[in-house]
Amino acid sequence: MPGSQSHTQASRGTGSQIRKALLRRIFSGSFMQRWNDRLRPCSLFEIDKQAHKMIVASQLLCRACAGQAEKEYYALSEAIIEGAVFDYLFRTVTTDIKPQLFYRIQANEEHYAKLLEYVLHELTPMLASLGDDFRKRFEEWHKDRNFDSRERRLLRAAHLTASYWEFNLIAPINAFDPEIPHIDSDLKGRLEALCPDVSGLEDILNPQTAMGRFTSFCGQLRFQKRWTTIPRIPETDVLGHTFFVAVVSYLYSRILGFCQARRVNNFFGGLFHDLPELLTRDIITPVKQSSPDINQLIHLYEQEELQAHVFAPLREAEEHDFARRLGYYLGQGCDNEFSERVCIKGQVRMLKSFDEMHKSFNTDACNGLDGYIVKACDKLSAFMEADESIRNGIASTYLCSAHMRLREDLTVPDARIPSCMGMGALMADFD
Repeated sequence: MPGSQSHTQASRGTGSQIRKALLRRIFSGSFMQRWNDRLRPCSLFEIDKQAHKMIVASQLLCRACAGQAEKEYYALSEAIIEGAVFDYLFRTVTTDIKPQLFYRIQANEEHYAKLLEYVLHELTPMLASLGDDFRKRFEEWHKDRNFDSRERRLLRAAHLTASYWEFNLIAPINAFDPEIPHIDSDLKGRLEALCPDVSGLEDILNPQTAMGRFTSFCGQLRFQKRWTTIPRIPETDVLGHTFFVAVVSYLYSRILGFCQARRVNNFFGGLFHDLPELLTRDIITPVKQSSPDINQLIHLYEQEELQAHVFAPLREAEEHDFARRLGYYLGQGCDNEFSERVCIKGQVRMLKSFDEMHKSFNTDACNGLDGYIVKACDKLSAFMEADESIRNGIASTYLCSAHMRLREDLTVPDARIPSCMGMGALMADFD
């Protein structure tokens, strides 16, 4: 099972093992158009769909592990996270293959083996920087023909739910297309077939339930553009940004030898860190930092809106476990979502530093979440957005200035950017 290995030893390498080529591969989903053979009301990108899929998976995980020990939750969570990362990286290579054709290739072992050989040829140079174990696990995941394991069922349900959400967005304006009814029937049928085996899926598919409304609410983050006043290519949005932050936070957590709870919490902390922006919009950092009073006011408003539109409906529907975990990912009980924190016996406690976390609380029982790692990856995502746009020829004065400032923020010694992440070596890749 992916994610089942222990990585509880102290730091076994440096973050410099994450290189530019791997980051650009993860970021490449921001260019990959979905449903590009259909009329669309807006651009739909692969990285957004992956984020939405994992938001659905986070809800299904809580239902699947209801009443079980935390270690069972973390084991299944990491299996799903690792499988999702493997599937996404595979998808970045095979994006041009239509789903119907891909399923036919996958059903033929000989043809699929050739496709996998090509994917490995493309990805191995950049996966090598994460260690041979990661590359081998990637290969094993895609060679495994057991498509009905628990983690694969949950991932498939989340994948189909996110795809069906997108389909319902484009279907009304493609009524002239004779294939639309067939696609609708296929997606609906496959989801209905999974409902008996995947607890919570039926509720998520129902737009009248709290889980269904939350799923749709999160899907709308793809409409929220980042850097709205600055021309860029690609035009990234909040939803895709959160997936990039989540994946890179998780990969750093693996490389640095974090316990399983920290690895899982850092992924979901990255995935949900910008959820309030659907309620406040993407307020640029200079505005947030213009004064402590404005920053505090924004934070208070976010909390009020989250309580009214997210947590109250979830608790009224008795989705207490998911509401509790979501609150922890969003930094409730702390200064903000980027605080270093642990949750021991249900009590959230803020820590003073990353070193304190790594030296004293690197065990699953502490349920640690590295806000400093998530924040560093948040800045790294913004740097990548600026860097890719400049590479693509869109380089306004403001964007170039932001690019330089973000690079400096990531490399200048700062207690909130853990030195073990090796940001200096990583930034040297971009020279």
